[in-house]
Amino acid sequence: MRDMTEEEYYALDERLTKNPPRLGPNEVGYFSRKGFQVVGLDENTAKILNAKASWQTPSEIIASLIRKELTAAHV
Repeated sequence: MRDMTEEEYYALDERLTKNPPRLGPNEVGYFSRKGFQVVGLDENTAKILNAKASWQTPSEIIASLIRKELTAAHV
């Protein structure tokens, strides 16, 4: 991945300023769609998730871990 030029940066800044991301439970905005929810993580957890996220999103990895925990709790 390359760094943005100043021209690209200002174009992106203008676009995001005029069209801010919409968040909400009704799945209208980009970050509201499945797999793009904002989750607060500590730095070490984020590093581990990014290292494991080859073909799964971090949200999918977390869901899988939670399912494993729930399955183990019911046994």
